[in-house]
Amino acid sequence: MTVGIWVLGDQLWAGQSALQSCDRVAVPPGGHRTQSTPVIFIESLHHAQELPYHLQKLVMVWSAMRHFADELRQDGWEVTYKQDVDFKTPLLAWIEQHQITELRVMTPTDRPFANLIEHLDLPCPITLTPSNRFIWNDQALIDWANSRKRLVMEDFYREGRRRFNVLMEGDQPITGRWNFDKENRKPPKGKLTLPEALWFKPDRITQEVIDWIKESPAFQDSQHYWQIEPFLWGVTRQQALQVLEFFVQTRLSEFGPYQDAMVTGEQTLWHAMLSPYLNLGLLHPLEVLEAAEQAYYQNQSEWELNSVEGFVRQILGWREYMHGIYLHMGEDYPSLNYFNHTQPLPGFYFTGDTQMNCLHQVITQVKETGYAHHIQRLMVLSNFGLIAGVSPQELQDWFHTAFIDGYDWVMQTNVIGMGQFADGGLMASKPYASSANYINNMSDYCKNCTYDRRDRIGENACPFNFFYWDFLDRHQDKLKKNHRMGQIMFNLARFSEEERQLIRQKANEWRAAHQQTEYPLPSSSPDGKAHPTTQPISRSH
Repeated sequence: MTVGIWVLGDQLWAGQSALQSCDRVAVPPGGHRTQSTPVIFIESLHHAQELPYHLQKLVMVWSAMRHFADELRQDGWEVTYKQDVDFKTPLLAWIEQHQITELRVMTPTDRPFANLIEHLDLPCPITLTPSNRFIWNDQALIDWANSRKRLVMEDFYREGRRRFNVLMEGDQPITGRWNFDKENRKPPKGKLTLPEALWFKPDRITQEVIDWIKESPAFQDSQHYWQIEPFLWGVTRQQALQVLEFFVQTRLSEFGPYQDAMVTGEQTLWHAMLSPYLNLGLLHPLEVLEAAEQAYYQNQSEWELNSVEGFVRQILGWREYMHGIYLHMGEDYPSLNYFNHTQPLPGFYFTGDTQMNCLHQVITQVKETGYAHHIQRLMVLSNFGLIAGVSPQELQDWFHTAFIDGYDWVMQTNVIGMGQFADGGLMASKPYASSANYINNMSDYCKNCTYDRRDRIGENACPFNFFYWDFLDRHQDKLKKNHRMGQIMFNLARFSEEERQLIRQKANEWRAAHQQTEYPLPSSSPDGKAHPTTQPISRSH
């Protein structure tokens, strides 16, 4: 009997469960592994073309895969690395070559990939080992969700703090407070001393990936939308650990107050920049929490708790919660559309060519780096899609496409649920919708904008304003039932019918001018699935 292991592109660490299930041989210090379990990595061109992914995401995933494959070889594993049109063709050849009688794969986090594996029809059984890439295990998440009437993140976050004893004294939070959100919403006013980011120069392997993508006909169209260089992300666990240490030492103590702030030309501010590494498996969320908690206790006399608690909330609260919701919701969740929004995604989401300075700034940053922080995503990119009536499905596809940390499990819940309220409130207690007032308060974007942030209906009115009130007006029957929308719906009721009509007119004129989307899908079949346009060269070791 020969067991083989297939390592997926977001499971890149030696402790993942499929590798651990075959790693039972003790290796003495200075010694070398004697067992020779076959391991395979596959770059599928078809999979990479299903959406017009950001080129830097492709570089990061493929370079990280190649680096990790080399690390496993050095540790004594028998590694095969293939690049092909699909996954099945190289799997079949590898299974025959090594006489594999059982294929082990750590359970994929993304549901579509789990379905792909289920329908591969291979000549040997496939064993899915339990995923260990999150803090909560899958069954515990499902059990928690099934035991609740409401899936409130704050409840989940507090339960997580208790279960994993993070910033706790007994069964109570240290200092007696669970939540420091009020201290963590400062606008970027005055002169701020902003920290540097930690970036890396591409090594030989990374540069090979960059050059191959630039020359491949399969990705020529995407080069019109995404910038592949300079590529500055880390691609190994060692580099990911450096980013974690750098964040803890230089940013964590000041992370909290300005975590929602947005500043022109500042791509990272105090944010950790850890999500791409966490989502590839180069870091485990529990070690990230332990590093932050340890740093706080070592600097307790100098650091304020709100910064560390705010960061812990991002990992143990938001990230784990999003995964839990993804597990709990059914197959139809990505198709939900509570407000029946069908407006096509505006083409400027790919080009950045819009006079709305906030959207121009954020989209340009995404084009250059594949990254924007959580408020830029939620209150600029997603907020505009919601109030303008953009299809939640098209917007979710764009988020999945555009972000270097974008995967089905995180973008589905983030966009369909939190950002677009398309699930009708299963996740969020109210829609995350706002006018230009929020963006002006939390950023400097409005200072240099063509539009007037104060104007709702004038010739130079900011689209965030007339779309916000149009959104409330169009959906007042649903929104007036929401207890958190009472005051704002009362304000809407005070508008004259003439002003409402002008708001509707402005919104409809804008929609009419943006009916033609520039959504750049690669050459596709009628089912919307991309077809590879070139035959790659196999890469094996």
